[in-house]
Amino acid sequence: MSLFEKGTDIKPAKGKLGVLIPGLGAVATTFIAGIEAVKRGMGEPIGSLTQLGTVRLGKRTDNRIEKLSDFLPLADLSDLVYAAWDPIPDDGYKSAVKAGVLERALIEQLRPELEKIKPWPAVFSQKYVKRLEGTNVKKSKSKVEQVEELKQDILNFKKSQNLDRLVMVWCASTEAYQERLPVHDTIDAFRKGLERNDDAVTPSMLYAYAAIQCGVPFANGAPNLTVDIPALTQFAKDQGVPVCGKDFKSGQTFMKTVIAPALKARMLGLDGWFSTNILGNRDGEVLDDPESFKTKEESKLSVLDYILQPKLYPMLYNGYSHKVRINYYRPRGDNKESWDNIDIKGWLGYPMQLKINFLCRDSILAAPIVLDLVLFLDLAQRTGMRGIQEWLSFYFKSPMSAPEVYPEHDLFIQLMKLKNTLRHLKGEELITHLGVEYYD
Repeated sequence: MSLFEKGTDIKPAKGKLGVLIPGLGAVATTFIAGIEAVKRGMGEPIGSLTQLGTVRLGKRTDNRIEKLSDFLPLADLSDLVYAAWDPIPDDGYKSAVKAGVLERALIEQLRPELEKIKPWPAVFSQKYVKRLEGTNVKKSKSKVEQVEELKQDILNFKKSQNLDRLVMVWCASTEAYQERLPVHDTIDAFRKGLERNDDAVTPSMLYAYAAIQCGVPFANGAPNLTVDIPALTQFAKDQGVPVCGKDFKSGQTFMKTVIAPALKARMLGLDGWFSTNILGNRDGEVLDDPESFKTKEESKLSVLDYILQPKLYPMLYNGYSHKVRINYYRPRGDNKESWDNIDIKGWLGYPMQLKINFLCRDSILAAPIVLDLVLFLDLAQRTGMRGIQEWLSFYFKSPMSAPEVYPEHDLFIQLMKLKNTLRHLKGEELITHLGVEYYD
């Protein structure tokens, strides 16, 4: 179906929903432990739009405001079942302890559930993630065989757990920078690349391809080139599978997509934006490798140009300096600290500065994103939506969009797009915020 058919039928969320996660690290274990804690009344799903968000319906004077979880037939948290792949053999409990995100006392209470999650051998090569050494990896060297093994893992999981539906969310480490090449342009070229074990066909692409072949919606939470190549976006559309990505918008870039629209809204100029981070978890260690950092850097740098549109406002934004740095600092663990120095100019060109020091918890911010993507992608699948889900741009640093349009990075426009899509699917009128009828 087209995304723009109004008031379409949405299949009910009956049965169990399997959540497939490449990468059983800090983000994945925080997400899983968090869901289990919420189910037991040991915490609240703070940060999750699907659990706490609302949607206004009709005019302001109608006073129709519903929780998203009541407005939409979303899967219930009690119906989620998890599985993961990881090159490190630690189960969910050991991985959560090593990640050090959650308090040990909470992890111990959830130990039985976390220990059940034993990662399957991963498709992994140090060629793509140099700072990790994997022992829990698939033996096959052929990429065609690796795809078949991934598909078998998916099908076995669905059968053994008696699952009705599946969603896959990439939570693994950032791969080395990969440029788009001809092998990525069409599904035929991609399949030929598989057959010749082309290095440009990365492990994350194999997961995405296997998911789409199995009819499983796929989200990419890292900045590496994955499902956003033309071959796989078109394949997903042809197969009727929703996909989205890339790179969870959790910390510093989240703040950029809040502050930059405010500067542009007030027509304040920008001379420079310097961003630096220190991070000590597995992600930080991986990003200490220049090739993996380049992948992340491209994702982080793209945001400002799209929001500020220097070609439209050359006097305000042409030639601004934008620098991004990430430094691995082991003692910091998952508690990332970022600093932003923003040099702006106002009336008559007078200089001013903004300083932002964000002491954030990377996985605490990312976990509710994973939850929302799981539930929204499952909703999209039950609605018959397919291909790129631009309405989910709200969650990503480098959101996917149709090739003929630029991606939308403004957080507030993204949220309006998301909620209007949900209104549209339920046959409700879109909210424009015009409000002139109150003054006629």
